[in-house]
Amino acid sequence: MGKFLSLAHCLVFLILVTAVAGAQDLPIDRQATRETVLLYRHLQTIAGRGFLFGHQDDLAYGVNWKYIPGRSDVKDVTGEYPALYGWELGRIELGQSANLDGVPFGLMKDYIREAYRRGGVITISWHLNNPLTGGTAWQPAPGTVASILPGGEKHKLYVSWLDRVAAFLGDLKGPNGEPIPVILRLFHELNGSWFWWGGKNCTPDELQRLWRFTVSYLRDEKHLHNLLYAYNTDRFLTEAAWLERYPGDEWVDIGGFDIYQAYDIIKNEDYVRAFEHDLGLLEGIAKAHGKIAALTEFGYNGLPDSSWWTGVFLPTLKKYHMAYAMAWRNAGEKPGGEHEFYVPYPGQVSAADFVRFFRDPQTFFQSDATKENLYR
Repeated sequence: MGKFLSLAHCLVFLILVTAVAGAQDLPIDRQATRETVLLYRHLQTIAGRGFLFGHQDDLAYGVNWKYIPGRSDVKDVTGEYPALYGWELGRIELGQSANLDGVPFGLMKDYIREAYRRGGVITISWHLNNPLTGGTAWQPAPGTVASILPGGEKHKLYVSWLDRVAAFLGDLKGPNGEPIPVILRLFHELNGSWFWWGGKNCTPDELQRLWRFTVSYLRDEKHLHNLLYAYNTDRFLTEAAWLERYPGDEWVDIGGFDIYQAYDIIKNEDYVRAFEHDLGLLEGIAKAHGKIAALTEFGYNGLPDSSWWTGVFLPTLKKYHMAYAMAWRNAGEKPGGEHEFYVPYPGQVSAADFVRFFRDPQTFFQSDATKENLYR
């Protein structure tokens, strides 16, 4: 019986691959692993029925706790884990044992394997240091991107950093030794100028060349075939603005943007207006380019509105077709008495509304993802 099931699964997979042979129906890596192809296909179908709910650093820490096995602020409120888990590789390039938020990389691997065993989805960002100045990702310096392109003075350094990233990603294996699929979110918010790779700190051509080199190196030189590549901007005004640094359809699997209820869009009505604007544009761009659309980061720090989840966020997002939406991290209390959290914890004013959000049939949490059999 076991052999029969194995052959049946292989047959289903071959039929699936044959049926979706068009460029927009397969990942850009034509050697992508079976599990990666299946995840890609499931993300496409989910976008027509709802969205996977995600949370950054969900298993590592929350408000007033850190590194407690089985703990999650999302689970503490709803009884379930999120469907998508966001992680961060910043500082791995320096050979450090923990990332820029203090999460040990060894522990991060354990969390990723745990989530994958449950049928969850993994997405990873990388706030890499400035290779030209030695400063953080938030230390812009014109010329940095040019310096790490082939022929640049810091190119070899950048390649050595990619080798460390590749070693981490290559060590992520499932119960049967299969590579765990990862949505890799390179050079995120690349239209903004707060990171050295974004906005006015480099030309569109430089960023496009860097993107292509990075994807090619990880895929073709390091032979990592478990990656889906996500391109995302911050807020944007026009289709042309989102596409300005786009490296081409053959280099991107998922398109997204980040948006926070902050800065100049504090009021609910202003947030909804900006949110709808970007969602509508992104949905059209993704359809035209054959890409999966996603809300790659969002949040409202402190969640002061007790009905924000079902009164503001959900009714807006429901109008569009996003594969997933990832809330930012619950860092809790920070130096100076400030707090940072983007999903509620037990007793927080929006917790009851978050449960209503969780119960909506279009929000996919861990049990929903498990039932979807995303890797089968």
